[in-house]
Amino acid sequence: MITAEHLKNLSNYQARDINRALSISGYTKVKVKTARFVGLTNGGQFCYSVTVADDPELGRLPQGKVFLTYDPAADSVTVDY
Repeated sequence: MITAEHLKNLSNYQARDINRALSISGYTKVKVKTARFVGLTNGGQFCYSVTVADDPELGRLPQGKVFLTYDPAADSVTVDY
């Protein structure tokens, strides 16, 4: 079960929190600059719209999505980019 406290915490991640979680999940080359909570997926993942570090070839900030999955049995969060 996900508690109200976990729901509040997982829906309020900042860019630094997502960067830390991405590193732990193995995404070491991704550096998130901004993060905005979008909502919950049908599968129960927390979806964030993010912008990542400047890409000189594009001349802009690339955007993408990050999905946080909470495992209540292990009390852990995994991240997919």
